[in-house]
Parts: sequence; C-alpha cells; structure tokens
Amino acid sequence: MVTMDATLISDAADPRLADYRDLTDVALRRVIEPAGGLYIAESAKVIARALAAGHRPRSVLVQEKWLDEVVRLLTDAVPVGSPADGDDVPVYVVTPEIAETLTGYAVHRGALAAMHRPAPLPVEEVIADARLVVVLEDIVDHTNVGAIFRAAAGIGADAVLVSPRCADPLYRRSVRVSMGTVFQVPWTRLPEWRAARSVLRGAGFELAALALADDAVALDEYSAQRPERVALLLGAEGDGLSRRALEAADTVVTIPMAGGVDSLNVAAASAVALWELRAR
Repeated sequence: MVTMDATLISDAADPRLADYRDLTDVALRRVIEPAGGLYIAESAKVIARALAAGHRPRSVLVQEKWLDEVVRLLTDAVPVGSPADGDDVPVYVVTPEIAETLTGYAVHRGALAAMHRPAPLPVEEVIADARLVVVLEDIVDHTNVGAIFRAAAGIGADAVLVSPRCADPLYRRSVRVSMGTVFQVPWTRLPEWRAARSVLRGAGFELAALALADDAVALDEYSAQRPERVALLLGAEGDGLSRRALEAADTVVTIPMAGGVDSLNVAAASAVALWELRAR
C-alpha cells in the first residue's frame, strides 16, 4: 500500500509537472535524478500492472473525474513487501486542457504515472527456468514490440530478450499496446550476438530463427520435434533478421504461406510461432 497527497494544479508551467512536460521517452530514460531514469505508464490498468510487478511510482497525473479510481488503485494494487510498499506518492490533479498542454496529446485514459525504471535483470536470471523465450533483434516499431509482448504473455512464452538496438519495451506506446503485459513477462536486454549466442547456448537453448531461407524448416515440422529449450529469433520490420543473427541460429524456421504472400507482420508471425511452439 502507498500513501498519497492529492494536489490540484492549475498551471501547466508548475515545476512539479516537469516529468510530464514535453519530455519524450528517450529524454525520460536519460533523467539523471532519479538514477536509472523514468518511464510513463498510461491508464489505470497499465499503472495497476506496473504496481503489481513491484515498480515504484514517482508521481501520478490525473484528471479530477478519475481521481477516486486512482486513489483506490494506489491503496490496493501494491503488494505488501514490494519496492513500492510504503511509498508516499504525490498525485497531481489537472484539467483535461492542462493534461493535453503538458503531454501534447489528448489524455483519454484518465491517468499517467511517472514510474521509476527498474534495474535491468541479468540474462542468466531471466532465462534460468525458461523453456521458450522470444528474442527481438532491432525491432524499431514500438507497436510491434508491445504486440509481441502481449502474444508472449497470452500464449505462454517464458521470457523476452531484446537486442541492444531494439525499441524500448517501456516506451509509452509499447506499454499501452501490450496492455501492460510488459510488466508480467520477464525481459531484459541481450549483449551483441557473439556474447548472446554463448549465453543462450550455454543455458541449453536451441536458437530458431524465424526467416525466409531455401533450407528453412516448416514451423509445424520443427514443432513436431521441438527441443526442450527454444529461443525464437524475430527480426526487424522489412529487413528481417541480420546476417549475424542467422549465423548465430541453429535452425531457420519458416511459416508456410499461401495466396502469394511470403511473410506476415513480425507481431502476427510471433503469435503464430508461439502458438505452434507452446507447451503441450
């Protein structure tokens, strides 16, 4: 449980609103104080999932008609003993006009929270008990990243690993599209491929690259003899997986297509592949 102090603010220039004013997600990640930066959680549902995952709010921005809901959320959604338990969180109450002036868009979902970004987990810890993990290489569309997380949560992947240049799963749009599942699927960033392959292979994972190739194995054939531990590699929109990723892979897997279509959007492909590779 957290305690809170709700304050009505009528000036968009108020310094207490700095976390929400004209800051891109990139700028928030680089905030020096607090250490580690911030990210923005949007909507009561997403904030609730972040709190349930133990993430700590720095403040909440809310319009008056949603204040009661946010108060209940902050008092009820924090697990006892979590890092956020016992925090005193300022709640800033603003008009819809001030919210839009601050953020640059109409805030329809009621509340925003500036959340402390948790420290990244070691790869070895994230994959320790995993049997099926998703590896995202250089996927730059935040909508696709969020959709893949939602598929991973809904279909049953154990973890998501993202490359150094992959879009940030905690970017506001990624979080929103994922419906907050970025907080329930364990994830972290991988090192570059030379080191990443060693870590994954050392943990007993077979690396299966989802790609088009003359020697690719059909997904259903691969699934029929699925190894115990699989890391499913998904590549960037358009270009697909890099040469380094394909060289790191043990097997290239493809989804057989019809109707003259050669491939699916990466988020749709992730859902199809995860369904076929799910635990039976």
